[in-house]
Amino acid sequence: MAQLSDRLQRLAPSATLAMSQKSSEMKAQGIDVINMSVGEPDFNTPDHIKQAAKLAIDENYSRYSPVPGYPDLRQAIARKLERENHLHYQPSEILVSNGAKQSVCNTVMALINPGDEVIIPAPYWVSYPQMVLLAGGNPVIVEAGFEQNFKMTPEQLEKAITPKTRLIILCSPSNPTGSVYNKAELEGLANVIKRHEDLYVLADEIYEHINYVGKHESIAQFEGMKERSIIVNGVSKAYAMTGWRIGYIAAPEWIVKGCNKLQGQYTSGPCSVSQKAAEFAYTSSQECVEEMRKAFERRRDLIVKLAKEIPGLEVNVPEGAFYLFPKCSSFYGKKGVDGYAVNNSTDLALYLLEKGHVATVGGDAFGDPDCFRMSYATSDENIVEAMSRIKEVLAQLK
Repeated sequence: MAQLSDRLQRLAPSATLAMSQKSSEMKAQGIDVINMSVGEPDFNTPDHIKQAAKLAIDENYSRYSPVPGYPDLRQAIARKLERENHLHYQPSEILVSNGAKQSVCNTVMALINPGDEVIIPAPYWVSYPQMVLLAGGNPVIVEAGFEQNFKMTPEQLEKAITPKTRLIILCSPSNPTGSVYNKAELEGLANVIKRHEDLYVLADEIYEHINYVGKHESIAQFEGMKERSIIVNGVSKAYAMTGWRIGYIAAPEWIVKGCNKLQGQYTSGPCSVSQKAAEFAYTSSQECVEEMRKAFERRRDLIVKLAKEIPGLEVNVPEGAFYLFPKCSSFYGKKGVDGYAVNNSTDLALYLLEKGHVATVGGDAFGDPDCFRMSYATSDENIVEAMSRIKEVLAQLK
């Protein structure tokens, strides 16, 4: 009997995409669903960036681009890293990919051999462990729960490292929690990493500009860490360009060359028009980034206030990104008026969707079964209505 490969059997489907699809199906049936399951800005790409894309089409940027991306875009990224992060990279140390997701996967596939261990603090973005499994590696999950504001400590990191540890994946600001590592916390982790030879950190900084505590801090800034760090970033979140599919890594040149070799065999260079739009995003006015950040901060304040008014939810205050990750375990073991049983966070998310018509994602998928994720990348009106619905249906659980 024909069957799929063993490597695919090891993978789980994306829970965030599954919930988004289920909510879309309900909408198609005429049900008024508020979708808070997907991590995507609700803003349109700013007009000046769209104009740059239209110009690129008129100028016939319609052919294959170089595998690592156009030199002008890599130069623009290098200048951005110098200007905003005080990190000096050559264009040869930058590789542009089809979204930051491919950038993460490229790095994992380029560095991880079967049996290698990759430390991933939980809660984590759903795809990290799956990518490690795809590479034949073993995800080592370090639990950093609600009580410690979802951040791994240097002591936890040290304890998790073995002779097989090759990589640590760190996301700050975090998806799904919105937690942000400050400079002192990152320095503590960096000091642990530097004590271990051949240990690298993949720093996923895609939410860098959606930050409510001031300056973004990168783990690559500390002495001896630039050569141990693979920075992943892109235009999707800061510039509302999710569908344009442009991400990048900034890393030691030997890692970039490895990822370039890999990318050359299975996607080649990213979309030519998207690259020209991204180049303009990095080199033109950054006012749009701050405008969107302010809107997200206002929404953060709104959703935190409303969530704290819901009995049974424990809420922390996210410092970045556009997610709330409340603790909901007090509802486990309860039933709704129609006998609907809530035994875990996935049950809770389904209950909220089916009874409250609000799409969220259970924390099981993110490695924290006590919580669930809501994206507040939606209008103030939607947030108010969604939280009202959630409050109402949660009150029915006895």
